[in-house]
Amino acid sequence: MPHTITAAEEHEDHLHHAEDKLRKSPGARFGLMYIYAANAPSYLESQIVSLLETKGDADFEVWRDSETGCLAVMLPGLALDQVHFRGLLLKQQLQERISDLHPHITLASFPEQGEPDEEVFRQMANLSRTSLSEDIHIFTKVETEHSAPGRILVVDNDAGMREFLQIRLRMHGYETREAEDGLAALELIETWQPDLVLTELNLYGIDGLPYIHQIRQLKVKEPPKIVVLTEQRVEQTISRCFEYGVNDYMTKPFSPVELDARIRRCFY
Repeated sequence: MPHTITAAEEHEDHLHHAEDKLRKSPGARFGLMYIYAANAPSYLESQIVSLLETKGDADFEVWRDSETGCLAVMLPGLALDQVHFRGLLLKQQLQERISDLHPHITLASFPEQGEPDEEVFRQMANLSRTSLSEDIHIFTKVETEHSAPGRILVVDNDAGMREFLQIRLRMHGYETREAEDGLAALELIETWQPDLVLTELNLYGIDGLPYIHQIRQLKVKEPPKIVVLTEQRVEQTISRCFEYGVNDYMTKPFSPVELDARIRRCFY
């Protein structure tokens, strides 16, 4: 599979090809990322290709959207959590390689998040181009504020953080409980059975990957979704969390608006 497409005509053909592929292959999927950075160096595209080639575990294509100046990355066969992980990793690696780079990334997986068309691609590119936040934006074609409220367990050893998160979540209609350590969280998951666990990894008693593993082993009717909100930025930890079934991963400091969107997506 070619890695780079640059001409505007090839861009249009490529998008039509993606749509046709989904129509002709029900159930086939692909991930898509749009990346924009103001004052990006001319070699940003080659750096993205190099990093994706180094990862080496998935096919990809990269092209430049001449209308918005964004770079787009197509990742055939990847589900949303896999695309999200690669977005997190790519952002971190680009910032390590290129000083003062502030990439804005919008990503999605299709048809997992609906049927794509040229208007969807254009919206994703424009979101990356105009975003004021450097947090990765997970695109949804129709973002609704009318999802049914759910139960969220907030787990953090910082009382101030727990209070802030609960206030914000309750403003959006969620029912919340809190735990200050991993052991208390495990007990509450069994007895209260939340729909989602919003948790730090650095906890007292039991923490990190063993803690995530224990959540997944609990005998509950419906396993909760897990969103990690942590200070840990180690690539291996992020990767293992997704392997253990975490639904999303955000690092502190964070954008409250972006956190709202990530949690809302878990209840779609």
